[in-house]
Amino acid sequence: MNRYKTAAIVFIIIGFMLSHAMCAQVAFEYCNMLWGIAYRGYSAPASVAFLLAIPYLLGIMIAFTIAFFLWRKAKHK
Repeated sequence: MNRYKTAAIVFIIIGFMLSHAMCAQVAFEYCNMLWGIAYRGYSAPASVAFLLAIPYLLGIMIAFTIAFFLWRKAKHK
């Protein structure tokens, strides 16, 4: 197998791992914020937890962009 294709597959796997980690952490923090609002008196809305998705989304976009270019390079070689 071409090393560019192998690297592209690795970056695709990294992108999916980041995606799943993002979903798990944002869901946990959203539930944590709901609990905090109800019982601890947090003043921020629970939707603040979705701000945690921004760094993950950047990482996912970078990983898939690198994978796309590596895949194209593997096809041309």
